[in-house]
Amino acid sequence: MKDDATRFSGSIPEHYDAGLGPVLFRHYADVLGRTVALTHPRRVLEAAAGTGISSAAILEHNPGVELVVTDLNDAMLQVARRKLPPETRIQVANAQELPFEDASFDAVACQYGIMFLPDPGAAFREARRVLAPGGVFVFSVWDSHAKNRFAAITDGLLKETFPDDPPTFYRVPFSMSAVDPLRDLAQESGFGELIVDVLPYDSPVASWADFADGVIAGNPVSEQVRARSGDVDALIAEVAARLEAEYGPAPTTIPLQTILYRAFPR
Repeated sequence: MKDDATRFSGSIPEHYDAGLGPVLFRHYADVLGRTVALTHPRRVLEAAAGTGISSAAILEHNPGVELVVTDLNDAMLQVARRKLPPETRIQVANAQELPFEDASFDAVACQYGIMFLPDPGAAFREARRVLAPGGVFVFSVWDSHAKNRFAAITDGLLKETFPDDPPTFYRVPFSMSAVDPLRDLAQESGFGELIVDVLPYDSPVASWADFADGVIAGNPVSEQVRARSGDVDALIAEVAARLEAEYGPAPTTIPLQTILYRAFPR
């Protein structure tokens, strides 16, 4: 069965924002916003912005910036609109084919979007194309399952539940943990200097039920499960039970690790 890891539609964005946002994305969104601010940009493009968690952080840490927010999924952007000032420019756009003029931004930001693209090289080339001289491309990827055990636990459960055809979603976001291929791809796409930061973080979890809801219902894995006639609610309950067994009762923390890149055009 062919799985689509890029379709965040229907009720998925709400579950994503409420269940995953506080645990997986909010802290690293602040990191992204502060990193973008290091070069004092006036015009910033965000690709694969999702529900606007990182967009809001970019605005918070870059007051007065002109931000353009894009994502492939309009349903995600509808949630983002509620977080952002009404004057923020928000539009559906493919990071591999950006509808913007050359050299039109001082910074391009992308939090956890690169892993979902069929052609990451095209996205790198497009980011380079729309960057003005002296600009920066700031992007992040998740480290491996070994450094993000919640994902390994979830992927293991999906393999147990569907041994003949396990849903593949939880292999995708954690598939680009190797630094060398991304460094090479960036440099082949017109970037020169790269700064790479490995960022571990113990993230607070207030409720295993809420987080587990996001882990299953907050991304395309829920549709992958339904396509296999699986029980989404039962999987959510089992994910919550396994995470609690691993990390103890909530409130608690879970270890995460991400890799942040700053790429500067040659």
